[in-house]
Amino acid sequence: MDMSRTSTEPGPTEAAAPTANGTPPRGALDAYFKISARGSTLGNEIRGGLTTFMAMAYIVLLNPIILSGADVTGAKLDHAQLTTATALAAAVTTILMGLVGNVPLAVAAGLSVSGAISALVAPHTTWAQAMGLCVIYGLLIVLLVVSGLREKIMNGIPLPLKHAITIGIGLFVAIIGFYKAGFVHTGGPTPLSLGPFGELQGWPVLVFALTLLTIFVLLARNVRGAILIGIAAGTVVALAVDKAAGLTAQDWGGSAPAWPGSPVSAPDFGLFGHVDLFGAFGSHGLGAISASVAVFTLVLAGFFDAMATIIGVGTEAGLADAEGRMPGLSKALLIDGAGGAIGGLSGASGQTVFVESATGVGDGARTGLASTVTGGVFALMLFFSPVAAVVPVQVAAAALVVIGSMMMSQARHIDWSDREVAIPAFLTCVLMPFTYSITAGVAAGVVSYTVIKAGTGKWREPGPLMWILTGVFTVYFALVPIKSWLGVH
Repeated sequence: MDMSRTSTEPGPTEAAAPTANGTPPRGALDAYFKISARGSTLGNEIRGGLTTFMAMAYIVLLNPIILSGADVTGAKLDHAQLTTATALAAAVTTILMGLVGNVPLAVAAGLSVSGAISALVAPHTTWAQAMGLCVIYGLLIVLLVVSGLREKIMNGIPLPLKHAITIGIGLFVAIIGFYKAGFVHTGGPTPLSLGPFGELQGWPVLVFALTLLTIFVLLARNVRGAILIGIAAGTVVALAVDKAAGLTAQDWGGSAPAWPGSPVSAPDFGLFGHVDLFGAFGSHGLGAISASVAVFTLVLAGFFDAMATIIGVGTEAGLADAEGRMPGLSKALLIDGAGGAIGGLSGASGQTVFVESATGVGDGARTGLASTVTGGVFALMLFFSPVAAVVPVQVAAAALVVIGSMMMSQARHIDWSDREVAIPAFLTCVLMPFTYSITAGVAAGVVSYTVIKAGTGKWREPGPLMWILTGVFTVYFALVPIKSWLGVH
């Protein structure tokens, strides 16, 4: 994959850019999305969009499961309504990312946000109050984008750390894939093991391994659409294995790969628009201090998780220049920030850019057309949500591991002999998978970079923004004692 390519500023409002060989765009669609100008094709974009959807279709199933378990003032949420809300918010936000941002980034309910809402917020509020916090944190991120601060922060991060962020996200994506497939296991005698108790078990893991090896072989043979072909082939194998071995949904980790009896389901928009913007700050909610801490936590996670993902996937797509900057970045950041508010209005919790977007990039996606395709399929899932269960998580997990291997190529751009750079880069890379948190990796890299520079007498070199980020991340790492001091539980 060519990393040396730079892009013109993305966005549909610009004048049509010439293609790579200087010829004019091939039609209105090409001119709007700058498909040829970025060295892509219509087929690449459609295939990349479908690949991204197949890699993240699980969110339509998983997000409702997480949220329906929330004890919201003594009542459980309706699963069908949550499914509709999840698909609706993903469709709207991802299509906007494609049409306005013109980048191959898909957006859907962030599992970290959904988990925090389900476990920490919802038990103490109504669902409308919880969604109000999502709207607030989304609007705050939008304000940071409009002010230009978010883009300045992204551009102010040193280039070696940007490369390290890409590597770290690659490792993070890979560990997610291995874990979801059951290839890597937790909870045994060691923190991590090869399957339960150091050995692989079950047919689904075999399906994962076969899918993974199939994609690797196709990539080695330079087959176009290798990831999408691998996912399709793996799904067929999974269906056959499931029928032959008589497996249960539990064997597959919750959802067996079976074609639904009726692929059509009517959407239920019962949660749409039920938002109490400031109710969580009152005496019948979390209270002013607890609600403020919750919003700060959501903003921090939404801000830096998405920032790191955009840097990583954008670099992999060749949209960054020689300094690691992405022209026209503000539009993508604006849509990502708005995703928090859109998710809250839909009732699906805050939306964020998904690392699975890298699977589409790995299959050739370079423009917002791919995101538009992904969002369009999410829109179809409003009526065909049972179809999303056909692709088992083990097959989608194989695609994540493949993408992780691709993103490791950024390691060649870091001078590992320069300890002032190598140490922060190392911490950024390893703490993302080791802590299962993108924000923790970015935070450790930033703090260690500025402290090392100061310790070597170069305290001016990081610049004011990096020092401000160091202060913010110091609060992030010390949030538990700070909450204890404030009397927040």
